[in-house]
Amino acid sequence: MTAASAREPSQPSEEQLVEALRGHAIALAPLQEDSFADAFERFADARVVLIGEASHGTSEFYRARAAITRRLIERHGFTIVAAEADWPDAARIDQYLRRQQPPDWIEDAFKRFPTWMWRNREVAEFAAWLRQHNDGLVAPERVEFRGLDVYSLGSSIGEVLRYLDQVDPAAAREARRRYGCLSPWQEEPAAYGHNVMLGQPSCEDAVVEQLGRLLEQRLNYGAADGERFFEAERNARVVLAAEQYYRAMYRRSSESWNLRDRHMFDTLRALLEHRGPQARAVVWAHNSHIGNAAATSMGWGGEFNIGELCRTAFGRDAVLIGMATDRGRVAAADNWDEPMRIKEVLPSRPDSWEQLFLRAGVPASLTSWRDADGRSLRSLLAQPRLERAIGVIYRPQTERQSHYFRAILAEQFDALVWFENTSPVTPIGPQQADLQAVPDTYPSAE
Repeated sequence: MTAASAREPSQPSEEQLVEALRGHAIALAPLQEDSFADAFERFADARVVLIGEASHGTSEFYRARAAITRRLIERHGFTIVAAEADWPDAARIDQYLRRQQPPDWIEDAFKRFPTWMWRNREVAEFAAWLRQHNDGLVAPERVEFRGLDVYSLGSSIGEVLRYLDQVDPAAAREARRRYGCLSPWQEEPAAYGHNVMLGQPSCEDAVVEQLGRLLEQRLNYGAADGERFFEAERNARVVLAAEQYYRAMYRRSSESWNLRDRHMFDTLRALLEHRGPQARAVVWAHNSHIGNAAATSMGWGGEFNIGELCRTAFGRDAVLIGMATDRGRVAAADNWDEPMRIKEVLPSRPDSWEQLFLRAGVPASLTSWRDADGRSLRSLLAQPRLERAIGVIYRPQTERQSHYFRAILAEQFDALVWFENTSPVTPIGPQQADLQAVPDTYPSAE
């Protein structure tokens, strides 16, 4: 029996897949040209556009994401950019963008590993453009930049206390007492989770109580300055999510991952609600967060993500756009909390989705199967195949085990942006200052 006859009747050959990808690929203009974003007009009807990246250190991914977002902001009224970043650090960018503060986020924010993930030239150029865009708008219409992540335990505690010191000193004293349970662990939150696992009492009740007391004063505090109260509330919720995350980290990896992405989704929903019924958002995160986890080995192992939750909650009003590359260079570290290096990205494996896009022969392209004209392509892509994910750590020597997973592309994304050859982001600012300890269980493929 030949390989062809052994193949399932419904499973297309690689040649069919390559031909279909070639036929549906839209060649993209150079990134520096305004026309690069023309192809993405088709997604402007969504309420939430989630734009991924296949690594946290690739310039083309960042620049493409910025160009798409600019188009959605300028022509289609998107008002929120929500990133896979810590809330307090992203708030420093937001203050520069909406409150005419100096760009001190470059020096003062994103100090913990991996500093280059957000403190880079590509992000700074987008922020400078958005500051100029916002300068022409009245304050309520300005576009905001927000963080969705859970890792800012210590700095979020500090932001809550700073807020209460200004609006209610007595409440601030009580908050210090409650958060005092976590004081020994603010610089090493992973150690907190480890000690709880060994039998030390958790701080959960104190953290929940503090959030509840803050919410009880919503009307009083919010009447004075609703925006500042919203900031404090979100920081208090980060503290709660972080406390849960670091405890869950030592139980099951899927539990901690799910807590993290649930918090990201809840934060996105809160941002949309706070902005009003007409609010529209762009989400910047890794493919592993914004692609529908239910269509990948992540989901088959019990994990969900913000992409899956958005698809369930918003339906067609959410668009999931992935990115991929074959080869090039990337900014990444060898191990956690080690210096950034520029590393060569190995050519994609022959049994990967990336290899099929390479063989399609379009160096930079958008391929979409969201609409009716992509239905035939969607059916061809409805099979599992390997896909690469590089996070802030890249280990070429163990790439198959460390960086590839199986995915059904048709269900994971609505579209994919392809760059055949890619280059690293350009870090700016001090790169290794004041690094905080971060748990070594942080997902390396994310």
